[in-house]
Amino acid sequence: MFPLEENTPLLRLAVWFILGIVTGVYTSVTVWWLLPALGLMLLLAILLRRHPMGQSLTLAVAIFLLGATLSARQRVRQEASGMTVHQWVQKQKEPDANTMVGRSRLFFLKQREKLLERYRQQGLEDDAYALVAAMTLGDKTAIDKDLRQTYNISGAAHVLALSGLHMGIIYAALTLLTFGRRRRIVTQALIVIALWAFVFLVGMPASAVRAAAMLSLYALLTLGYREKASINALAFTALVMLSISPYTLFDVGFQMSFLAVLSILVWTPIMSDWVSPTLQRRWPPLRWAWGLTAVTLAAQLGVAPLIAYYFGRISTYFLLSSFVAIPAVTVIVWLALATLLVPGLTPVLTAVTNGLNACLDAISRLPGANIEGLHPTLLQVCLTYVLILCVYWMTEIVKVKR
Repeated sequence: MFPLEENTPLLRLAVWFILGIVTGVYTSVTVWWLLPALGLMLLLAILLRRHPMGQSLTLAVAIFLLGATLSARQRVRQEASGMTVHQWVQKQKEPDANTMVGRSRLFFLKQREKLLERYRQQGLEDDAYALVAAMTLGDKTAIDKDLRQTYNISGAAHVLALSGLHMGIIYAALTLLTFGRRRRIVTQALIVIALWAFVFLVGMPASAVRAAAMLSLYALLTLGYREKASINALAFTALVMLSISPYTLFDVGFQMSFLAVLSILVWTPIMSDWVSPTLQRRWPPLRWAWGLTAVTLAAQLGVAPLIAYYFGRISTYFLLSSFVAIPAVTVIVWLALATLLVPGLTPVLTAVTNGLNACLDAISRLPGANIEGLHPTLLQVCLTYVLILCVYWMTEIVKVKR
C-alpha cells in the first residue's frame, strides 16, 4: 500500500466525484435516471455496513452518481441557455445581482475599484501599477501584452494570479495584526472572515477560493494542533467547490491551482530528502534554497502538461524565475499593504516592481527560454499524468525496500 492509498480517502472520493461530473456533462444521462440509482447505492451502503470492501465500493459508486447528477442538472441549464461549457463557466464568474452572494460580490468589487483608484492617486502607474493591482487585488486588466508575454516566457506567470502564495502572505499579515495567540478561537474566526472578505474583494477567482478554503481549514486545525496542510484538506476543498458548481472543473485556473498544490503535497516530501537533511539543518540558507527548489519543481511537474495543452509552450527557466519572483512578490504584497497606509512608500514599491519586471525580462530573453509549438492531445496529457503517477509509485516502492 502507498501513502496516496492509505492516508487520503477523500482524494479517492474526489476522483470518483470528478469522473461522475465528466460523465454527466458529456453523456445524455438524465437526472431522473440518476437519482433513483443514487438512492439505491446509498441504501446498499447502509445494508453492507458489515462488509467494509463492499460498502466502500458502493459508496464510491454513490459519489460517482452524485457527481453525475449535479453536473447533469447543470448541463440541462447550460444547454437551455444555448451556451457552450466554457461560455457557461465564464458566465458563472460574473456577479448575479439577483442573489445575495452576487450582490455581495458587486459590493466588494466596488470597494476594490476604490482601492485601485487609491493606488493611482498615490503615484503608482504603468507596469508598476499593473503588477501591484494584479498581485494584491486580482485586477489584471492593466497588464499589457508585452508584460504578460515576459511573465509567460520566463515561467513566472503564476505570480500574476492570486494563489496560495499571495493568500498565505495575506493570512500572515492578518495573523500579525492579531498580536499572537490571545483568544485563539476569536482571532482565528476573525482572520477567516477577513480572508473570505478579501476573496470577495478580488472577484472570487478559483485559485483564491481554493487557497482561502484551505487556509480556513488550516485555521480550524490549528485550534486542535492537528496536521495542517494535507491532501485530504485539498480534496475536501475540491469536493465542496465542485458540489456548489460542477462546471468549475472546466475552469483552467481551477485545474492549474489544484494540480499544482496536489503535486507539491505529493512530491515535495520526496524531493526534500534528495539533499541531506543533516546538511539542511546545518545550513539554513541551503534549507531555504532547496525547499524553494523542491516546491517549484513539484508544482511545475503538476502543471506542465496542462500548460502545454492550453498554451502550447513550456518555460525552461521557471526555476530561476522562481528564485527571483517569489521573494519579490512577498516584498511587493507587504509593501502594497503598507502603501495604503503610508503613501510615502510608493517610490520604494515602484522600484521593487520595476526591478522584478527587469529581471524577468532579462530571463525571458535568454537563449532557449521558451519551447513553443507544443500541441498535445487530451489523451496524451492524461497519459503523461499516468506516467507521473507510475514514477511516484516506483519511488515509493524503492523507499519501502530501503
